[in-house]
Amino acid sequence: MSIIDRRRFLKTGAVGAFAAAASGTTVYAQSQDAAKPASAPDAASAMNARPPKVTRILADFIVKTRYQDLPADARKEGVRTLMNWVGVAVGGSHDETVNRAVAALTPFSGPPQANLLGRTERFDIMNAAFLNGVSSHIFDYDDTHLKTIIHPAGPVASAILAYAQYHPVSGKDFLNALVLGVETELRIGNSVYPNHYDVGWHITGTCGVFGSAAATGKLMGLSVEQMVWALGLAASQPVGLRESFGSMNKSFNPGRAAANGIFAALLAGQNYTSSDGMIEAKRGWANTISTKQDYREITEGLGSHYESTLNTYKPFACGIVIHPAIDAAVQLRNQYHLQADQIERIDLRVHPLVIELTGKKTPQIGLEGKFSIYHAVAIAIIDGAGGEKQFSDAKVRDPMTIALREKVNTITDPAIKPEQVDMTITLKDGRKLHKFIQHAIGSTEVPMTNQQLEKKFTDLADGILPPDRTRALIDTCWRVEQLQSETDR
Repeated sequence: MSIIDRRRFLKTGAVGAFAAAASGTTVYAQSQDAAKPASAPDAASAMNARPPKVTRILADFIVKTRYQDLPADARKEGVRTLMNWVGVAVGGSHDETVNRAVAALTPFSGPPQANLLGRTERFDIMNAAFLNGVSSHIFDYDDTHLKTIIHPAGPVASAILAYAQYHPVSGKDFLNALVLGVETELRIGNSVYPNHYDVGWHITGTCGVFGSAAATGKLMGLSVEQMVWALGLAASQPVGLRESFGSMNKSFNPGRAAANGIFAALLAGQNYTSSDGMIEAKRGWANTISTKQDYREITEGLGSHYESTLNTYKPFACGIVIHPAIDAAVQLRNQYHLQADQIERIDLRVHPLVIELTGKKTPQIGLEGKFSIYHAVAIAIIDGAGGEKQFSDAKVRDPMTIALREKVNTITDPAIKPEQVDMTITLKDGRKLHKFIQHAIGSTEVPMTNQQLEKKFTDLADGILPPDRTRALIDTCWRVEQLQSETDR
């Protein structure tokens, strides 16, 4: 089956000089008129204090930061982010969700400018970005910034892969744009999380659009003023509500964020203006969609500390807050050679957020199973795994799985952190098996290795790409920084 290959993966070549490129590493301090934490007596005056000009500060950072300014750890994690994203996008490319979206959009697509990963079709860059964004998120197997639960690569990589096929770029410029786009969305997300998320916004979509606009605008060589407008136009396009979780609509959100960001950057490139303070203004993005606005999260350490280095990659194809429970179940299963019919009950102590996000007790389809801690624990005991195959419609409806998930009991405990779980399995012979997970595999403390990422990629591509094409695509991802000329494609 045809798929984007090394020749098409990154059309490398010369690009125009970026506007206002910095001569060295620039550290962006918070502006002097930034609002500082106020003591109780100063609360009223703090409410009226003028916020920092974060939209412009951020735009200046994006435009002036060069590839050589990126620290080594940011580059390294950028490559791993790309590798993981390509794998999950290929893996999801023939899901029913993508098939339906392709069928819906094909009659209305513009010129065939960009590939869909894992498929033969080509679309205009806006629709290609949307579809690759959907494909990369449909399995809920993509990367995760644990501080905000943002899945950063989908909106950003989907956008710039499409743009890079329309306007050739070097591998270094591509990676620089990817890192800066991810940094942009994560810092903005930090500034409003958790309040913004708690009221129901899907933060990957609402913040991802900023990353997409920033990264696309970077490849376009926007000026600082144009980048301000691109961020402003992105702010006008928040997308995604948590009510969509468990349906096809959830993967729509990062896909739409990718396309919306391109839209914003393209308009800004033609001097389509916006407000200069669309993020921080009184009636701007942050104040409109969140009761928390901590602008220091956007400006402090900008250029010296990279949030993108905290990106993580999922070993399990489901909501991130379930991962500790799957990890615990798999470890106990393997240690004691457990079979489902040995188990009397399974008790979990979890943070309340875990049940809020993944409390579906009777999922009916695979997508719902990804948001059911009950299904995830049951299938982890039965199969000893938590990959995409464990979240199929058939697995969710399997009588053995249903019988075991009915034995899973949860107790919410605010003392348990969202990234932890306390599991006790009671066997029919009276034995009690206990496992406490402090940090699950795939966390920043226990990260997936490059070899594990390759295995994940290979498993996802199985049946979609022949093995030699899979290997070539993996190698291309690892060497993205070396793709610098038309002869090196």
